[in-house]
Amino acid sequence: MTLDSKIPEGPLAEKWDNHKFNVKLVNPANKRKYDIIVVGTGLAGASAAASLAELGYNVKAFTYHDSPRRAHSIAAQGGINAAKNYQNDGDSVFRLFYDTIKGGDYRAREANVYRLAQVSVNIIDQCVAQGVPFAREYGGLLANRSFGGAQVSRTFYARGQTGQQLLLGAYSALSRQVAYGKVKMYTRSEMLDLVVVDGQARGIITRNLITGEIQTHAAHAVVLATGGYGNVFYLSTNAKYCNVTASWRAHKKGAFFANPCFTQIHPTCIPVSGDYQSKLTLMSESLRNDGRVWVPKAKGDKRDPRQIPEEERDYFLERKYPAFGNLVPRDVASRNAKLMCDEGRGVGTTGLAVYLDFGDVIKREGADKVSQKYGNLFEMYEKITGENPYELPMRIYPAVHYTMGGLWVDYNLQTTIPGLYATGECNFSDHGANRLGASALMQGLADGYFVIPYTIGDYLAKTPPVPVTTQHPAFAEAEAFVRQRTEKLLSIKGNRTPNEFHKALGHIMWEYCGMARNAEGLQHAKREIQKLRQEFWQDVKLTGTNEELNQMLENAGRVADFLELGELMVDDALHRNESCGGHFREEYQTPENEALRDDENFAYVAAWEYTGDNQPERLNKEELEFENVKLTQRSYK
Repeated sequence: MTLDSKIPEGPLAEKWDNHKFNVKLVNPANKRKYDIIVVGTGLAGASAAASLAELGYNVKAFTYHDSPRRAHSIAAQGGINAAKNYQNDGDSVFRLFYDTIKGGDYRAREANVYRLAQVSVNIIDQCVAQGVPFAREYGGLLANRSFGGAQVSRTFYARGQTGQQLLLGAYSALSRQVAYGKVKMYTRSEMLDLVVVDGQARGIITRNLITGEIQTHAAHAVVLATGGYGNVFYLSTNAKYCNVTASWRAHKKGAFFANPCFTQIHPTCIPVSGDYQSKLTLMSESLRNDGRVWVPKAKGDKRDPRQIPEEERDYFLERKYPAFGNLVPRDVASRNAKLMCDEGRGVGTTGLAVYLDFGDVIKREGADKVSQKYGNLFEMYEKITGENPYELPMRIYPAVHYTMGGLWVDYNLQTTIPGLYATGECNFSDHGANRLGASALMQGLADGYFVIPYTIGDYLAKTPPVPVTTQHPAFAEAEAFVRQRTEKLLSIKGNRTPNEFHKALGHIMWEYCGMARNAEGLQHAKREIQKLRQEFWQDVKLTGTNEELNQMLENAGRVADFLELGELMVDDALHRNESCGGHFREEYQTPENEALRDDENFAYVAAWEYTGDNQPERLNKEELEFENVKLTQRSYK
């Protein structure tokens, strides 16, 4: 299949404005005749649902939470990027665009990234108008701080609670439309399949998580805003509920899955402490503004960090990358932390940690000033570890955090299924092989507030405004599939819980498709996942029934999808014989252990097409063209 990205013609800086003028419009009276389903109510979903309803469309919004406020977007801590240049330090739309392209190791689509940088300036104004309490300078102007991969301060923040505050802003806009009757909210409802009628997305099948009722819902278009798939690794910074099911079921109905092996490892997480853990805790990247990362120079040095003098410490990021120091991008910081631990210089009881030290900034500015910026993060760290970071350096280690891969979308955010759109983290479009910190919130809100309201109208304007019902046979077929799958899971009555299979999968993925990969390990992982998947469908153990609250059943369905996704991630990593960003193939690295790209053979988006159960997926390529940036070896030195 030929992938048409629908990138507009013209100069980069004019593409989006020209495109907005050229897309077809739906007049206000006709907007009332169209129904749109939005799945997910995090930043991307809540902002999209609120904006579309504000325009006049009838919106049905679905969340598996009891309130949209529970969406995982609340977990984002450090900030949101925007090219406002309030610091007068040389920032611009083009610099944000360039930093994002470079940070993604030249594996993102130029046009999408530039649009993201353009609309970033509008996001801040929108959120301030909603009352989001961004930090401010003494004179009342909005404050900024730095994040990895940038030499300017462009990150707006609300202490360490930025995601929560932004989501409350989007939630207030959504609640307003719910009160007006333009949004109908379905809580505790999980999407289990997509309904495609005559090649177009026309609805979804859901399960009520309280009663088990299977329901069908029809609409003229469907927008997925269901987040990333980091929990395929079992241990990640994602909430336990985060899953790939909505995206994966859409994939099996014809939506291509792009760059699944591009997963981000965040360098600033609280290390694993035992097998009992079900998730990991992120410490915001903003801490690297003032915290200094180091390890002892001597191997196996287990002294109290306060007893290790300056001359016996290795501030390895500052040493290796003097231009960026501790604010190198996440993939670079993570790999270097792993290298230090592999050398035997890791700290803590496991040796799988490095120090993040605030001693210098506390001496320089005082504990009160540090508390104003990071107080809630320090409190969270102390509650989890029992150690006071005002007195002892934090111990951190990389962990799975974000997924740059996702459903393939064109410039309009439409998937390969007409009428099906993907926004936020569940699409692949803006971050390439590595996401810069503070850009996830930016993309989610850009897609929801400023992109999808324009682009979905172009599709709907070509769709007759006649009511769409669930009477088409495709709805009955999709509902029957969901029921059969549920009954099959409940009928197996094996000996191992879904959680046991999930842990086993996570171990395989982390060991062989995690921070570093190689051909031999990936081939081994593929065999192990296939074996584990076969065992799952023979030996998984579920209790209860469908017609009730059954979290074990919910989990089993998600794990089954993760098992299939995991195999595709391995295939994707195995076929990409290069290193780029978060995809680090050990066979392809520079003498300094940096990622070594192969632009001649792999400067493309790998878009995988489902061909049937237990059949190899078909690779489709979208060639990436770089007309405005020069393809160079990334350097942060």
